[in-house]
Amino acid sequence: MKKKHLWIFGILTVIIFLSVPIFHILKTKWNEREISIEIPKGYTNDASQLNLTKIDTIIQVPNNKKEIEIQLKNVLKYAKANNLKISIAGARHSMGGHTIYPNGIVLNMLPYKQMELDTNNNILTIGSGALWEDALKYIDKYGKSISVMQAFSSFSIGGSISVNGHGWQKDLPPISSSVISFTLMKENGEIINCSRQENKELFKLVIGGYGLFGVVLDIKLKVVENEALQYKYIRLSPDNYVNYYKKYISENKNVNLVFGRLRISNKHFLEQATLNFFEKVDATIPILQNEKSTETQRLVFRGSVNSEYGKRLRWDLETGMNKVAKNQIFSRNELLNGHVSLIENKDTSSTDLLQEYFIPERNFNQFISDIKPILKNSKIDLLNITIRGVNQDKDSYLNFARENVFGFVILFNQKKTDKQEAEMKKMTNQLVDVALKNEGTFYLPYRLHIDKDKMRKSYPNADTFFQLKLKYDLTELFNNKFYEHYK
Repeated sequence: MKKKHLWIFGILTVIIFLSVPIFHILKTKWNEREISIEIPKGYTNDASQLNLTKIDTIIQVPNNKKEIEIQLKNVLKYAKANNLKISIAGARHSMGGHTIYPNGIVLNMLPYKQMELDTNNNILTIGSGALWEDALKYIDKYGKSISVMQAFSSFSIGGSISVNGHGWQKDLPPISSSVISFTLMKENGEIINCSRQENKELFKLVIGGYGLFGVVLDIKLKVVENEALQYKYIRLSPDNYVNYYKKYISENKNVNLVFGRLRISNKHFLEQATLNFFEKVDATIPILQNEKSTETQRLVFRGSVNSEYGKRLRWDLETGMNKVAKNQIFSRNELLNGHVSLIENKDTSSTDLLQEYFIPERNFNQFISDIKPILKNSKIDLLNITIRGVNQDKDSYLNFARENVFGFVILFNQKKTDKQEAEMKKMTNQLVDVALKNEGTFYLPYRLHIDKDKMRKSYPNADTFFQLKLKYDLTELFNNKFYEHYK
């Protein structure tokens, strides 16, 4: 009889143990409201949802090369005749008004996405409005993959070049390193080719130049082989991260993709980490499938918002799934084809905001130590910290990786209130101060909470950058909120 009671008690314990996380995830789903945010006619916004701005007009560009050239030349003439500014938009994932100018013209580049692959030289020619997912689906048929791209494939290629995004490819520079050349329509309507040999100065200025020097049209990118990759991971203390990275990543020629993650629950706050990597293996390469259902994964992530239990649950589930998925084989393209909907926020009263800091290896541990009390004491909800290795970039003028660095990608959830906005600004300045103290830089595509002086401490050549802007666009035809804030 005693054994029977123990058995029943055991079963009940398991049921309760499983029911609590299930209830938490279901509660997260229940509390969501499928309400889309309607942008009023005559206005535009960006991913921050905090930049609603009245504009003159949004112009959809065509997908045809000849048609877009004719259309854009007419738009330039119209803008000059009517004293209007032009901003350039793709998927609008920047967060500081980089694609917006008040009462200006917005060029929506997304329709322009023609593609052509040179399989002999491994070069993809692609329209700047194409999304990375478009490129991946196209080149997958040829057994090729993107050389360098960001973690999500729902960004536009032109937008990624304008911010010089970095990826999670092992020990590589940002996207700039994979760009062979691009065509650029200047403020006078002239179309020129920019590369490391031709119009070299503009090549460096446009990459990471936030759309201030002209309209990027066609881009030539390096592509690589699509490969079968096997998943591995290590749990470790952040203090050992750099040493483990050198041993298991940099010194392992088979590693292809890699990222780290810090634990953010109050329990063990920034005291645990995972190093996740994918090794090349000799196996059949899986075909790139249509998008899988990711709703459960998204709900686990959303369930961590303002919830200590949710943050612990997410960490436990992810590290538990790491064990289950260990040694699983993926195609490189499958891994790169992640969509931002994986973490989509459906709460219209709040918004998710990114920040990134690039820190040299020698100050890695000190940076974590310095940001710990800032993040711990802030009233802004911390959702995630991912770590990526980024090698020195020699191509972009506004260079955030002037040496090999580790990028700390930090995601917050902020309520859309003046109080939370002020708190975010305060915290951001504290984090930037810590980055500067540790000889690092902050990334520019995000909220404009940093003043001109502090921005120039992070980017010493900013004044020259803005002078060169006037050299190529004296009337400041191409303009946005980022430029007005920092110039």
